[in-house]
Amino acid sequence: MIYQIKKAIKKLTPAFLLGWYHFLLAFLAAFVYGWPSKRMAVIGVVGTRGKTTAANFIWAVLSAAGYKTGLTGTANIRIGDEEFLNRFHMTMPGRFTMQKLLKQMADAGCEYAIIETPSEGVEQWRHKGIIYDILIFTGIYPEYLAAHKWSFERCKEMNLKVLKELFNSQRKKINNKKIPKVIIANKDNEYFSEATSFAADRKISYAIDSSADFQAGKIKETLSGGFFAVDGWEFKINLIGKFNILNVLPAVALANVLEIKKDKIKKGLGSLYKIGGRMEEIKAGQKFSVFVDYAHDVVSLEAALEAAAKIKKKSGRIILLLGAEGGGRDKKKRPLMGELAAQKADLVVISNVDPYDDEPSEILESIARPAEQAGKIRWKNLFVIENRTEGIRQSLVLAQKDDIVLITGKGAEQAMIIGPKRIYWDDRKIVGDILKQILTSKRRPR
Repeated sequence: MIYQIKKAIKKLTPAFLLGWYHFLLAFLAAFVYGWPSKRMAVIGVVGTRGKTTAANFIWAVLSAAGYKTGLTGTANIRIGDEEFLNRFHMTMPGRFTMQKLLKQMADAGCEYAIIETPSEGVEQWRHKGIIYDILIFTGIYPEYLAAHKWSFERCKEMNLKVLKELFNSQRKKINNKKIPKVIIANKDNEYFSEATSFAADRKISYAIDSSADFQAGKIKETLSGGFFAVDGWEFKINLIGKFNILNVLPAVALANVLEIKKDKIKKGLGSLYKIGGRMEEIKAGQKFSVFVDYAHDVVSLEAALEAAAKIKKKSGRIILLLGAEGGGRDKKKRPLMGELAAQKADLVVISNVDPYDDEPSEILESIARPAEQAGKIRWKNLFVIENRTEGIRQSLVLAQKDDIVLITGKGAEQAMIIGPKRIYWDDRKIVGDILKQILTSKRRPR
């Protein structure tokens, strides 16, 4: 009942009043917690892809260099060496939660705070009351969300807004050192020029395919991670996928700005063996590989599938579980994801992600029908299973030696939302539990 009342109030309240409410609330929260962002150098990570990976590798490099650093993001929250999963089901938590976390970081002695700053958060003014110093632009890709009134132009505007405001924001001195206003941007993205058109003390580019200040070369992808070189220095990361190498480059670029030595950069990059739900491998002694990944749209799904194809043995197959969110999330992506899945995966399982108030079967069918049109056949190489636990089970039961199973859509999220119900969830735990059940049943004597 309360859930329905809240929905009705939100629907009936004029948009400009909601905007002012969010705006004032953001400043009130900063005031209540004593403006903690003034006590740290704040690194914002903006863009529609790659924020979590970029943020965690920046944290790793800064930590390796001896800087105590905090982080808030989609998958996890860090206060120095303390880490816990993001339970809020939002990349950028509410204003009071956000300011409370920043205060905890500052009180713990953090010199840097890394904040994933999504366009939805900016739309709701959650970034206000936070004074940014360095911004990482990972790129903008087409996305149509209810929060932006289904307008990609609005989505782009919100992603660029923080960059636009950077130069004129308050200047800081941390430990008697002036903090410059810096933009570090992905030159491989088509919106690089717009992102770097705004004023800053320094602007730095990174890329794989374009000539940039920090360009990765000599790329090699293996099942144990990726290898690459920048300016003659060779680096290794423990995550698979070329896209992860692209998302590591901001950490290398930022380290250069802060004059961090190369050996510390290497140490930092090599210290991360997993990022929750980002091509995170789940091992239970099985003879095939299983990765849990947050990929939830066409671009990220294609990147995950290409990574799997690069490391797959010839005898192996790619088994993909995917789905799509309801609740005002992008509907246009669903048929494209279904078609892509049919083209790039050998076996496809379509299952729930977060339907919210939408009819789950409609979401699943909007992915399944295009997959059929692209050549997949139901109950042969295409399976539509609404219950996500059973969908995961089907994906794992189908797997044979040398196969790669990709469980996508939720990553390390800690809840599933179905209507008004918020259900505890963790793909990684469920995958691990089912793998153990499968392996135990195979070992039992018949």
